[in-house]
Amino acid sequence: MAATRRAHVRALAKINLDLRVLGKRSDGYHELRTIFQTISLSDRLDLAFTPARKSTIELSSNMSIPANLVERAARVCLDEMQVIGRVELQLEKIIPMGAGLGGGSSDAAAVLLALPVLAGHIIPLARLLALARELGSDVPFFLLGGRAVGLGRGTELYPLADAKTGPAVVVAPGIHVSTADAYRSLNRGRLTTELLQNNIDSFQTHAWGGGVAAGVNDFEEAVFHSSPRLRTLKRKLIKLGANPAMMSGSGSSIFGIFDSQAQVNQAIESFRKETVFPISLVSRSRYHSLWRQWLKAHWTRLAWPPQSRYVR
Repeated sequence: MAATRRAHVRALAKINLDLRVLGKRSDGYHELRTIFQTISLSDRLDLAFTPARKSTIELSSNMSIPANLVERAARVCLDEMQVIGRVELQLEKIIPMGAGLGGGSSDAAAVLLALPVLAGHIIPLARLLALARELGSDVPFFLLGGRAVGLGRGTELYPLADAKTGPAVVVAPGIHVSTADAYRSLNRGRLTTELLQNNIDSFQTHAWGGGVAAGVNDFEEAVFHSSPRLRTLKRKLIKLGANPAMMSGSGSSIFGIFDSQAQVNQAIESFRKETVFPISLVSRSRYHSLWRQWLKAHWTRLAWPPQSRYVR
């Protein structure tokens, strides 16, 4: 009987420390400039792989997930490796959906990183990134982690130095923001060339600054107009001492970074009617270290992406 290999991993969320939408591209996507940052908030994912005569993918979760990326990631992974087997996935969702925190994308990336290790195959990083781009614009970032600039659709990634920051919180008000609606409300077609260049220059200045000072999220104005409560939450975080306080992605979560744990504690107490997650920012080295811990029974060598000890 074929042996089953198992792993328990976590899929970390992200925030956007800066996000500019420059306009619509010829392929239908929007041209972006953003700064991604992994954070400690995470989903939990149990994976098991068993060699078999036919491929099956079984997913169980604590909530219903439409058009699930986890199953798609497992399928494209098996196809890429040309491996036949039974894949069992048990997903515990903790990252709020529709909150701009990249939970679904991170879940998919976790499968791309872990399944080849369990199956005894190596998928080079360039191929993993290509598979990730097929699954979604945020998925490639979660193959790398830390702090990075994202260009184009957000899939062209360049590492940034880690920034020293204090503790932080994410406020998730439970408002589902449609990303498609958020893009439509921007109406970026009316931006002049001068305004676009000013936006790019401002983003470059922020990216080269090396810290986490208040950035810009181009979605905020439009999303706050349709959901005024989100503007109120941001103002409250600023009043409590957060710097920066911003919406992540196209919303609806709002994060705030503070100077002290005492301020975080006060913020948690002040947002009793909201779902609040105390978080820390996770560096790239820490991100990779966590993956080494989660896959230590199956991983060999200090390489990235994780490489299986079962490769023949």
